[in-house]
Amino acid sequence: MGIRKKLHLKATSDGKRTQLPKACSSLTKKEKSIFYGVLKNVKFPDGMASNISRCMHVEEGKIFGYKSHDAHIILHFLLQIAIRGVTPNQVAIPLIRLCSFFRCLCQKVIEPKSVDHLEVEIAETLCQLERIFPPSFFDIMVHLPIHLANEVRLGGPVQFRWMYYMERYLGELKSFVRNKSRPEGSIAEAYLAKESLIFCSRYLSSDVDTQMNRMTRNNCEFPNTGYFVGARTLFSIS
Repeated sequence: MGIRKKLHLKATSDGKRTQLPKACSSLTKKEKSIFYGVLKNVKFPDGMASNISRCMHVEEGKIFGYKSHDAHIILHFLLQIAIRGVTPNQVAIPLIRLCSFFRCLCQKVIEPKSVDHLEVEIAETLCQLERIFPPSFFDIMVHLPIHLANEVRLGGPVQFRWMYYMERYLGELKSFVRNKSRPEGSIAEAYLAKESLIFCSRYLSSDVDTQMNRMTRNNCEFPNTGYFVGARTLFSIS
C-alpha cells in the first residue's frame, strides 16, 4: 500500500538477510541512558511527589515500582523535558502537546473557552501520534483523552473528582491487615484503636508528644497563621 516505506523490510548488502529499519520513535542505548538519567536526577519541592528516582533503573533501561501519582507527575512535568533532547521534533512535539493537554486539564481554575480549545487540540495531537506509532499502540486508553475535555465541561475541575486521596486512604487501611484470613476484622480493630488513641491524645498535656502537637517535618519556627510576628502595634482608624 506504500504506507511508511521507510519502515519496510530491506535486504542487506549481501542479499542473504533482511533487516527491519528503526522507527523514528525508537531510542538507542545512549539515548535511553540520557532519558532515564534526567528522570533519576530530578529534584522536587517537598511534598510535591514521591522519590521518583528510586523507580528509575538506568542500567536496565526500565521504570517500575512507581504509583499512579508518580505517573501523573511524570506526564505533567518530566516527560516533555526528558524527550526533548533524545527524539526528533516530529516525535517530541506531539508528546509535549499531550503533556501540555493533561497539565492544562488538571488546573485548579479552567475557563469554558479553554475547554473548547483543549478539545480541538487533543484531536490534532492524536492525529500526529497516529503518524508516528503503529496501530497496535492506539487502544481504548489512548482514545480516552478525546472525551476528557467534555468531562471537565460537564463535571468541573478534575481535582474534585480524582481518586488520589481515596487510593492513599485505602493504602492506609491495607496496612492495618494483620490476619489475612480476617481482613475486615483487622481493619475494624485497628481503625477503632487509632481513633481511640487520637481521642485520648486531645486531653493529654502539651508536654506529651502526640499526633496533635507533633512538630511538622518542615517546621519553619513561625507561629500559627493568625498570630503577629514581632512587636505589636496598635492604631485606630478614624
